[in-house]
Amino acid sequence: MSYIDRINECNQYEESNKTPFVFEGTRVGQILKDVEAYCLKSGVFIREGDSITLATQYKTFDERTEALSTFAKKALEDKVINRYMNENYPILTSIGSKPLAFIDRGISTLLGTLSFGQHLNAYVMTDDGMKMWIGRRAYNKGYEAGKLDHLVAGGLPYDLEPWENLKKECYEEAGMSETLAMKAKEVGLVSYKYDYDRGGKEDIIYCYDLELSEDFVPVCTDGEVEEFYLMPIEKVAKIVRETNEFKLNCNLVIIDFLVRHGYIGVADEDYIEIVKGLRR
Repeated sequence: MSYIDRINECNQYEESNKTPFVFEGTRVGQILKDVEAYCLKSGVFIREGDSITLATQYKTFDERTEALSTFAKKALEDKVINRYMNENYPILTSIGSKPLAFIDRGISTLLGTLSFGQHLNAYVMTDDGMKMWIGRRAYNKGYEAGKLDHLVAGGLPYDLEPWENLKKECYEEAGMSETLAMKAKEVGLVSYKYDYDRGGKEDIIYCYDLELSEDFVPVCTDGEVEEFYLMPIEKVAKIVRETNEFKLNCNLVIIDFLVRHGYIGVADEDYIEIVKGLRR
């Protein structure tokens, strides 16, 4: 396997099996044709030409948000989705636009809307070289249970400022104080477009680096991490390159880290494709 293989795995997306989800003529997502009938039957959505849009009676932000919340809860009840997460994700016409409505994170994939997350590369400089803290997702986690993961990673709800959300995630997943979490450095983003079981969507992950002292020991406070490992960065790189042990999108963030810290350089024959592939 190679780093390019990992990038390509995160960008497995098929357009032909989906119907555009639009708002006032602008595409804001896409819905699998397999669940199109379910969406239309709910009464929250209607057909508009070759696309699907919200029913016309939902004219305001609050009306649209309430209707979509009711739809998400019913979809969970009908087992069309497997979780209602009580986290607000936006419906956007473009990055930076004002949201047309909030949807629960649990239906963001179903509607194919743009989603955001945050991942923290937590590393330690030791006499033996750089090491990275890695967590193993709890075996009862659900999505990608038991996979290796970043020390801190999660979705970014729209109504939480990025730094507030990062501080919250740092405490929940690693027991970090706010003071320590605020030492993290913003280092860019990665993006990808991927087909999940119930739909496909584009994800943008904001990336952070945080150098920790050798005496730091993470403590999970929310039950989502099975155990922690402090791995030599060379071992982390090998696991990414040669196995599928990491949660899928973690591979992209770690590859980006390896590029920025000089572990993948211009001598790598795939260097240009790797760098281009991280932000598609």
